[in-house]
Amino acid sequence: MANYHFVYKDVEGASTQWDDIQRKLGNIPPKPPPFKPPSFSPAADEDSKPKDKAWIDEKSEEQLEDLEDDPDLDDDRFLHEYRKKRLAEMREAAKLQRYGSVIPISGSDFVREVSQAPPDVWVVVILYKDGYPECGILLQCLEELATKYPATKFVKIISTDCIPNYPDRNLPTLLVYNNSAVKANYVGMHSFGRRCTPEGVALVLCQSDPVLNDGQSGSEPSRKAVLEGVRQRLIEKVVRDHEDDDDGSSSD
Repeated sequence: MANYHFVYKDVEGASTQWDDIQRKLGNIPPKPPPFKPPSFSPAADEDSKPKDKAWIDEKSEEQLEDLEDDPDLDDDRFLHEYRKKRLAEMREAAKLQRYGSVIPISGSDFVREVSQAPPDVWVVVILYKDGYPECGILLQCLEELATKYPATKFVKIISTDCIPNYPDRNLPTLLVYNNSAVKANYVGMHSFGRRCTPEGVALVLCQSDPVLNDGQSGSEPSRKAVLEGVRQRLIEKVVRDHEDDDDGSSSD
């Protein structure tokens, strides 16, 4: 009678001698690695962290506001001032994020979005209608300007939603608002020259007031500074267009 030697698994999941032999022969897949629980790491105690510049940088706007009465910051002039600086930067960045495109509004939105805009924000309103080529051209220019000057608010509204029975012959019309008052208006396309471009529209808007604000020149840039920035952008565009023309002609 044959002498069979059986090796049983005495622990669930443990390997038998038979399994080991079969694995060596390649008949069954390798044994999975034994389960190893992750090592325990206690959560870092906020109070134990060093209060330095990096500690301030990790805080949200709300958390920085809560630190206003922190006694440790009162005793550290650098951290006290740096907290105020970070708060100002966050608030300025949040303000810039509100705009950056031409926002569609309805007649019922006009007072809230335009007349009641913050006093330090200039608002450019275009009265338009779909299907009018001139409206489309001016809207394209404003979309580009809205991207370049995100601290200026650009909105668009169907003309008759804004002013009942507004004549179509006056389209497009631009209204410039600041501090709840109309500062300028431009009826039709003739104000922007024969060839309407974003740079040309920018120059017209800034002739009398610092309407366009890129958010990088302080909260209330002067008209002179804004005009200088607009002219610089225009020069850069002319140079780029000229270089593109040269590249195109050289490749022919």
